[in-house]
Amino acid sequence: MDKVRIDKWLWSVRIFKSRSQATDACKSSRVKIGEKNVKPSYLVTRQEIIHVKKEGFNLTFEVIDLINKRVSATLAQPCYKNLTPDEEMNKFKDWFVGKAQAERREKGAGRPTKRERREIDGFKEDYLWDN
Repeated sequence: MDKVRIDKWLWSVRIFKSRSQATDACKSSRVKIGEKNVKPSYLVTRQEIIHVKKEGFNLTFEVIDLINKRVSATLAQPCYKNLTPDEEMNKFKDWFVGKAQAERREKGAGRPTKRERREIDGFKEDYLWDN
């Protein structure tokens, strides 16, 4: 196997929890090879450098081995090399720890509905990507 779809590879090595999340990331220009945005159908090869924006982090990976089936984390680990700089990995700790208060809802409002939860998640995702 010389080439694999990038969305399938990102899902297989457990960078994304689902293949649809990997596909959506490609479609929304959060996955790049070099400076070029890639489509979900892009065929990735060995030794390519992949840049992924995920949850406010800019992650960088080198493709070591190609797989197209989801495997355990221990088997997926040798398939890529994490090239993400340490300062990017520690960004969450530096920015977040001790700065945010617990999220609260109005008394008597109960738990958020599924629709409200999606709106909250969308707001948080938009906020993280803008910064």
